[in-house]
Amino acid sequence: MSFPLNRPRRLRRTETIRRMVRETRLSPDDLILPMFVCQGRGIKDPIEAMPGVTRMSADNIGIEARETFAAGVPAVILFGIPERKDAIGSEAWNDNGPVQLAIREIKERAPEMCVITDVCMCEYTDHGHCGALAGGEVDNDATLELLVREALSHAKAGADIVAPSDMMDGRVGAIRHALDTNKFSQVAIMAYSAKFASAFYGPFREAADSAPKSGDRRGYQMDPPNAREALREVALDIEEGADIVMVKPALPYLDLIWRVKEKFNVPVAAYNVSGEYSMIRAAGRNGWIDEERAMMEMLISIKRAGADLILTYFAKDAARKLSG
Repeated sequence: MSFPLNRPRRLRRTETIRRMVRETRLSPDDLILPMFVCQGRGIKDPIEAMPGVTRMSADNIGIEARETFAAGVPAVILFGIPERKDAIGSEAWNDNGPVQLAIREIKERAPEMCVITDVCMCEYTDHGHCGALAGGEVDNDATLELLVREALSHAKAGADIVAPSDMMDGRVGAIRHALDTNKFSQVAIMAYSAKFASAFYGPFREAADSAPKSGDRRGYQMDPPNAREALREVALDIEEGADIVMVKPALPYLDLIWRVKEKFNVPVAAYNVSGEYSMIRAAGRNGWIDEERAMMEMLISIKRAGADLILTYFAKDAARKLSG
């Protein structure tokens, strides 16, 4: 039977009824806050392209992480900005590097917080690519050893989860083997499994000082039109030992979040990347949209698509709104 017997509006009439029949629920437990950590002490450096986000030294990262955990966000992911860069990104495995120091600060100030670390070379190399170069191209197999050294250094410092984001073939298996043989079998891997060569990374590259000095990353990051290839990448990472898989970016790839969730029986993360964040912030600050409502609608859409975990620069604001 149809109208007038069926009136779907009955279940939209009040906020209480809407809450009772709501299909998708977002929780602070779903959120992960990305943080940029630099060398030094007492540093808070605002990022112009990402209003509300700052580069911080490890001491301030520790304070911010404690406040973030108190707001209900259970995890952060750290991106390091070293003082010195070279061709192979050797500062990435410096035991006194910015990420390693930040892990220890967070574990001291918020010991229950889950600390995730981005494992990639782009912030550490003087050429800005995600691995060692050979003949002007990233050498996949030579890069695996660099990623392993970085992941082991993060695990030694106390990371709970390492997250390789470089898109090298075989890197999950290499890292898993190295962790297990070095008595870090408890450290999980969150793989950036379907990471696309996207235009939405621009503000991040300013924040992390990681833009390539020449060329681009389309030779290793995924081609945006390819969905079947993305599913293959996810399957390979799971086979190699990934505990969590990720789709990045989130908004242009909601269909892939759904397909990954439907096909694979592992937790699925999605990265609400810097360009997605900055668009909302800029439009809100110009009075073009309701920033808070747009933030929540965007995050709900990612959750509705199937993401179990959402990496977002809005994590702290969203958690406070949800706890409200």
